[in-house]
Amino acid sequence: MASSTAPEMKTTSRLLLGPGPSPVHPRVLRAMSIPLLGHLDPQFLAIMNEVQDMLRAVFETENPFTIAVSGTGSAGMEAALANLIEPGDKVIVCVNGVFGARMADIVGRCGGTLVRLEAAWGEVLAQERIEEALRREAPVKAVALVHAETSTGAEQPLAGLGQLCHDRSALLIVDAVTSLGGLPVQVDRHAIDVCYSGTQKCLSCPPGLAPLTLSPRALEAVRSRKTKVQSWYLDLSMIADYWAEGKRAYHHTAPVSMIYGLREALRIVLEEGLERRFARHRRNSAALLAGLAQLGCEPNAAEGHRLPSLNCVKTPPGVEEGPVRQALLTDARIEIGGGLGPLAGKVWRIGLMGEGSWPEHVLAVLFALETALAKTGRRVKPGGSLAAAVGVYAS
Repeated sequence: MASSTAPEMKTTSRLLLGPGPSPVHPRVLRAMSIPLLGHLDPQFLAIMNEVQDMLRAVFETENPFTIAVSGTGSAGMEAALANLIEPGDKVIVCVNGVFGARMADIVGRCGGTLVRLEAAWGEVLAQERIEEALRREAPVKAVALVHAETSTGAEQPLAGLGQLCHDRSALLIVDAVTSLGGLPVQVDRHAIDVCYSGTQKCLSCPPGLAPLTLSPRALEAVRSRKTKVQSWYLDLSMIADYWAEGKRAYHHTAPVSMIYGLREALRIVLEEGLERRFARHRRNSAALLAGLAQLGCEPNAAEGHRLPSLNCVKTPPGVEEGPVRQALLTDARIEIGGGLGPLAGKVWRIGLMGEGSWPEHVLAVLFALETALAKTGRRVKPGGSLAAAVGVYAS
């Protein structure tokens, strides 16, 4: 008969270099162990204010409505779309991977009229195509796109899109789940109306919160809806009153320990400085890609549109990718990701996000891949990938 009491939980230590979650700094874990406060305690409300201030700095925005939604990045996506889209609203969604497709699905669930702009997985949407769709489909309520497509490793350019949308009286909604804290998002500079992210990627905090910011235009669109938001829990018009200093109207019990963790994670980001942090991600990505090229791996995304935070590469010809990934997990205790959708079995997705983006981690995963590939019988130059990576650092 099975025991009614489960044993003490133990897990194997892993180096998390997949598409998420990313490694978490010990300071964040320590912050999460601080004794709980009530979610309406004045001390906790002061902590919420600090989190909002630091989120504005990382988003690079002055938006008063900048909060952390209680839920993962997908909750941020649903909150953004469900609050802005009413039945019959026309929405252009740029789809070039899993998460663009998810946005399109949510628009349909909100009763919106979907205009789907597609590009191959690994490519980005040309601004001219978005401009033509805005002109052809007018009036359009919003354009929604993924800045950093985790499934393909492609970075969608943002410059000029906000003004383009505003010229057509449309809102710009941006998914920055795999970019916030790892590469520039610049909400105000790019005139982004709604931007959401997740804590478990470049912010290197455990999953559980979705940073979200709305421009005054977007917040006015939420408040002037003709119909109720289909989700009570994610209704931003009510959540806004919980996060608004001076109001603090009860809405839900916030995940107190996660807010503690996010506060410390944001402190770490801002201590490093955004520009230094972005440069670190670019440098480590360049070193990794140089090493992977020596192993026969080509980037999935086109040059000039490759994410430094999520490196999606085609597996070497003739190599079965799954067993190599499993060997990394079993022998080296390193996690990397496989492909999704049409890229399943064809690519590796190696995340260098936040606390995962350091030279020692680049060298560790390259050594592990060399070893695993050699065991499959593939001819690998010993140390060749590491030498290529070191060459990038030396230069």
